[in-house]
Amino acid sequence: MVATQSFVDKRYGHEGLRLMKQGLSAPAALAQLLQADEAGAVRQVAMIDAKGRIAAHTGSNCIDHASHIVGPNFSVQSNMMLKPTVCEAMAAAFKSSYGQPLAQRLLAALQAAQAQGGDIRGQQSAALLVVSGDSSLAPWHGRLTDLRVDDHPRPLQELQRLLKVHQAYTLMNDGDLAIEKGELDKAMQAYQAAMRLFPANLEMQYWTAIGLANNQQISKAAALLQRIYKQDANWRELTRRLPKVGLLTVDKQALAQLLK
Repeated sequence: MVATQSFVDKRYGHEGLRLMKQGLSAPAALAQLLQADEAGAVRQVAMIDAKGRIAAHTGSNCIDHASHIVGPNFSVQSNMMLKPTVCEAMAAAFKSSYGQPLAQRLLAALQAAQAQGGDIRGQQSAALLVVSGDSSLAPWHGRLTDLRVDDHPRPLQELQRLLKVHQAYTLMNDGDLAIEKGELDKAMQAYQAAMRLFPANLEMQYWTAIGLANNQQISKAAALLQRIYKQDANWRELTRRLPKVGLLTVDKQALAQLLK
């Protein structure tokens, strides 16, 4: 992993990953890039390699307050901060959240930074990227969380909301996979968990209702569908289309009740 900020030279990301893939440690890769960079004094970069070796650099001409802290399997770095306590707060938040999902720990570190005053210029953007440590996974499975807030008056609040949405849709995908395998009970558990995370979302409600119907809980499914139809009648039309593709397996009488 490579994170580069301050006066950014994006080459650090591409070349840093390339050098580490060739076998260089994170400290050796960063040293090589800095040696070739005439503007190293304005760079801020952190790298961690696959063996957990970490390197970080905060150039002497990065704007105060600028610093970094390297700890076990992590690095935090900041520049142009209102206060000098940001990195300490980030490191403490990351370490104290041990055991939680990595995305939650990263968000906690960002929130701790903002609680110390954050960037002297205020707030604008935030991003969160988590990839699997299993290199055998296909790239489309290995990228676990990839969220961006490019421009927002409260970017961390928006990032937190998007993370919750992402988690809900991940559960929805788990439910869809269970449906493919004919595991209706497992699908229902996933759909209901998604709906608890994102209760206002009609799609979460809808597939929970369809799961109920496929488990022969027609009355409960129909009641939930009626509330959905009142907000958007297109969902009724979707219900009509599901039996054709085997996603709704009820008899004609039950279908009529679901469409009522």
